[in-house]
Amino acid sequence: MKTETVNPNIGNFIDSLREIGYSPEVAVSDLIDNSISADATSIEILTVAKPNIIFAMLDNGKGMTENELVEAMRLASKSPNEERDKYDLGRFGLGLKTASFSQCKKLTVITKKERHVFARQWDLGFIADKNEWLLITPPNLSEFPLFDGLEKRENGTLIIWQDIDKIPSDNFSETIDKLRKHISLVFHKFLEGSVSSKKIKIIVNNNPIKPFNPFNTNHPATQQIASEKINIFGSTVMVQPFILPHHSKLSKQEYDLYATEEGYIKSQGFYLYRQNRIIIYGTWWGMHKAADAHKLVRIKIDIPNSMDIHWGIDIKKSVARPSEYIRNDLKRIISRVIEKGMRPYSIRGRKIEDKTTTQFWEIIATNNKIRFAINALHPLYCNLINDLNKRQRDYLLFYLKGLEAYLPLDAIQASLQRDPLNVDQQQALSEKEISDLVKKLKESNINEEFLQELLRTEIFKNRKEMLNND
Repeated sequence: MKTETVNPNIGNFIDSLREIGYSPEVAVSDLIDNSISADATSIEILTVAKPNIIFAMLDNGKGMTENELVEAMRLASKSPNEERDKYDLGRFGLGLKTASFSQCKKLTVITKKERHVFARQWDLGFIADKNEWLLITPPNLSEFPLFDGLEKRENGTLIIWQDIDKIPSDNFSETIDKLRKHISLVFHKFLEGSVSSKKIKIIVNNNPIKPFNPFNTNHPATQQIASEKINIFGSTVMVQPFILPHHSKLSKQEYDLYATEEGYIKSQGFYLYRQNRIIIYGTWWGMHKAADAHKLVRIKIDIPNSMDIHWGIDIKKSVARPSEYIRNDLKRIISRVIEKGMRPYSIRGRKIEDKTTTQFWEIIATNNKIRFAINALHPLYCNLINDLNKRQRDYLLFYLKGLEAYLPLDAIQASLQRDPLNVDQQQALSEKEISDLVKKLKESNINEEFLQELLRTEIFKNRKEMLNND
């Protein structure tokens, strides 16, 4: 059989390699994975926007020998099918390189193990020019940012990105803010110390990152639904659903915080953790439609690092596609949780049908559709209508019908979705106005029957003493 070697054009290959689709925060997360796998307890990140963008990350992990460093710089240094250590967050042996190349053209790794320092560098421009994968040993290590911090440690690893061309400098502060929020969410278990012997501290530009637990587990109104253990292909998957508190039980600051950057509607759904690190969040994987009524539902899934092939985890560790076998279990869990997730809204919605209270509005069903209508049996309404002459009554009824027909439902719904804590409809009727009405009613010598009817209305349900006191 005749064969011949056809080597790829390395320059073109590099250009393709750089377009895998990492965002800056996802790329940095890949580097943090390596630090955690190296038993780091402290990670320091330094970024500078001008005159040239600088990115450096230093950890206090176990470091590498020279041979280990060279192997770590190799593309595809490990097989994705290779059995990994229980706490290894890696996958393809590509993360360090592809994540870095997606943001910069020059990657330098300086490592220290048992006080011995070694350094290697990939320079994509140099490689393309030589058309050969030539690994550089850089001189003058003291010129690299954070190197003085590495020198003071017995072990550790320093990663530096240079010639950064994928991070725009004009909105650099927004990029770093997004990075902080991403790290606080994705690695919140490690930052909290809830992972055994894996508590870490991450500092970005001298500011420690605080953990963000997306399930608001410390709030008393958060509902933790019964968890499930699912056995899949010999491994155990833990599934824990949560129902977040209704906005009426939160401060505005707390409500905005737990909306996340994406908002409540886009943040509902599954949160997939691989070895305690979030891979993907705020997705139903096409098994359920995101809806406002379900926006408080969040379902945590914990999987080991041995199940990647069954969950379709990509090279960036930011995308997952569960297999059909797994999806059947997830669909069953969705149907179980969704009903409970709707209760914070459906319970409030049922108040309009509460027969123990006379409401201002009622729901009328006709032709398999519903509409909201002013309650014509409300005692104040009846009293008012009876006191008007026919012409006045006709005008008022026409006005009220128009009010019903043009109730701004879309605007109300949009406002409630966007910022429900800023919607305060009850301020339209002040306590003084209610007190003035009570005073006038008393002066009119209302009869006992009318009084009892008023006591059942929304206005006076919790203000009975106002009518009973002289």
